[in-house]
Amino acid sequence: MSNITYYTEEGLQRLKEELHNMKSVQRPAISQQIADARDKGDLSENAEYDAAKEAQGLLEAKINKLENVIANARVIDESQIDNSKVFILSRVKIKNLKNNAIMEYTLVAENEANLALKKISVDSPIGKGLLGKVVGDIAEVQIPAGLVKFEVLEINR
Repeated sequence: MSNITYYTEEGLQRLKEELHNMKSVQRPAISQQIADARDKGDLSENAEYDAAKEAQGLLEAKINKLENVIANARVIDESQIDNSKVFILSRVKIKNLKNNAIMEYTLVAENEANLALKKISVDSPIGKGLLGKVVGDIAEVQIPAGLVKFEVLEINR
């Protein structure tokens, strides 16, 4: 099953660096922990050995998942994106019609989302609600607190 996701050049580079760190730093460190625990003798009652083996299994699962994400990642050419509609990498100014709060977010891939930097995932409820909207459209977003309506005020890159 293909699960293509879109990233900025920087976002994809960050994922590759994280994978490299896992393979070249974390993996050898865990292998060393296993070897050290093995040197202590009886493996049947060796909690350090069990913990290191469990950490190794978790790390290998993370590496496998990240390799799949990178294999299915595509870099977005921002110059080719239509500015008239909300797409990934759009910076959108929206107005909450319930409390008139105005917010501005950049829509990004799930792994690049960071609310502190006002980057929300296109897979989030708000991101999904905004995709494809144009200035003046009302996005109805279902969140745990109920239905919220946002008016799209501005779309930028």
